[in-house]
Formats: sequence, C-alpha cells, structure tokens
Amino acid sequence: MSLHLQFDQTGSPAEVLHLKEHTLTPPEGHEVRVRMRYAPVNPADINFIEGTYGRTAHPPCIPGHEGCGEVEAVGSAVTSLVKGDVVIPLLGTGCWTQHLTAAEHHFAKLPPQIDAVQASMLRINPVTAWALLKHYADLEKGSWVAQNAANSGVGRALIQLAHHFGLRTLNFVRRVELFDELKALGADAVVLDTAEGVAEAKKIIGSDPLRLATNAVGGDSAIHLMDLLSPEGIHVTYGAMSRRSLKVPNKFLIFKNLQLHGLWITKWFEKASTPELYEVLDPLTALIETGELVTAIDEIVPLADFKHAITRAQEGSRGGKVILDLA
Repeated sequence: MSLHLQFDQTGSPAEVLHLKEHTLTPPEGHEVRVRMRYAPVNPADINFIEGTYGRTAHPPCIPGHEGCGEVEAVGSAVTSLVKGDVVIPLLGTGCWTQHLTAAEHHFAKLPPQIDAVQASMLRINPVTAWALLKHYADLEKGSWVAQNAANSGVGRALIQLAHHFGLRTLNFVRRVELFDELKALGADAVVLDTAEGVAEAKKIIGSDPLRLATNAVGGDSAIHLMDLLSPEGIHVTYGAMSRRSLKVPNKFLIFKNLQLHGLWITKWFEKASTPELYEVLDPLTALIETGELVTAIDEIVPLADFKHAITRAQEGSRGGKVILDLA
C-alpha cells in the first residue's frame, strides 16, 4: 500500500485535501514506478486545489506540480531508466504521493549524487528563470535585467543565474529587510517597488540600456518595469501576484514600442523536445551540484502533517519553500 494526498472537490486546500491509500501494481510496458521522496508546496499547487489555476482541476486529483524520487520498478519495455535512478516527474500534477507510476518519457533522469530536496524544486522556478533569461533576448555580459518579486522563488533563481551568466540585475521588492539577503545571492541592485524606487533605479542604470524586464506581479509594479525599459525593450509576464490586470499605458506602446510577452513554463514543458529539455536541465543540475544555484528552504514537513505544510506555505513570513517529506 501507498499513501497520497487527494482532493475530491476544489476549495481551501487545508479543508479539501486528505490522505488516501492506494494499492501498488507492477508497472507494465513503458511504465515506471517512482518512489517519491520530496515535493515542494508551490503557489501553483495552492491555486490548482482552489480551482483558480490556469489549468482546470477535474477531481478527484492528486496535486503537486514537482518533486523528486527514485525509480523503484520498470516495465518490460522501458529503455531509458533503471531501478535506482534519481528522477524528477515532468507531469503537470500528481507529485504529492509516495509512489508515482507513469510512462518513462514523463521522467527526467538526474545525477545520482544530487541533493534530492534541491532537485525536487528544479522543474518550475529554476527552469522559469532560465527561460526568462535565455528565450527572449540575446543579452551581452554586463547587461541589465530588471525584475519585480525578486524575493520569490523565480526571482531568487534569476538573480543567481544572471550572476552566473555575467548579467546585472535590478531587483524590486516590497520590504527593505530583503536588500542584504538578495545582494548576498548576487543581486547588483535592490530597490523598493515604489515610485521613489523607480527614480532610484533610473539613477542606478544611468545611460545603460535595459532590454529585458520580468514581471510576476502585475498592476502598478508591472508599469514600473515598463517605465524603466529602453525603447524596443522586452517585458515578460510570468505571474500575477497582485491579482491586478496588466494595464499598459499607451505611451509605452506608441513611443517606446515595448514588446510584451507571457510565459507559462508548463506549456514550454509540453512543447519541448527531449534534447531541448536537457539543454536546460543539464546546466541547471550542474549549478545545483556546485552550489551556485540554491533554493531556500523554510521547513521540511512530514506527509502526515500536510495541513501544517499547506498553512505555512501560504504565510508571507517564510524564509523559503515548504517541502513535503513523502517518506
């Protein structure tokens, strides 16, 4: 027998989630059964359970967009994986379970020595940050990149990756106490996400061009980034933390001719070929192994205490990700 978290109707996660047992069956054909070890609680997971995510839930559902585990058994036709391999699932959901069975192409193999907790957080935030930096603009070393929500999971990954690539980051946050912490990660400049912060950012950048800005907030915060961007600059929205619509002043389209894009990393995973997938995962994995890319952890919580994990993950005072220990 094995345990998983399940919701039979959408709603408040702490209320609709419950533990359920299921019987394990041998994998067949191209199926692989993975013993899951760790899985983070992401905002996307909360939204999926609530019924407010970009992809509609059809309960009963097992939530969990990412995680890490080890191959426990393989079907007779499996060629890419063997028992004991460390893998991350590439499925859109279903990771909050002790055992996950799916076709072999739904898993990506990682080095056996990788930190399993860090690996469990690889698929969403680091890959999103990589896509933001690599898929929209060809930036030379020393170029500025601006972002809001710089203390978010994606924001922290973007700071570390940009530093590795030789790029400079200008980071908007809502609290002064985050400044030193983000600078320690490699941020070049951190300012408050206010009109005064925009004025300070303009002084910091000076006459240097700003060709790329990434937006996870929307509302006035997104406009702050547009104000900073150079003509022909690229503005990529990948989140909407403020839940306020992206309203673009006409002047930014007419006189600056800004390019507006949207990124949902789930869609990228659906379209990416296997070579394209590993072109991103391999270097990110290497950076995790060397310690150049680290995702902060707030707390590791046993599966049985999932209600505490859900509650903690929704608190604003966290110091990092809340992780479910699926053992």
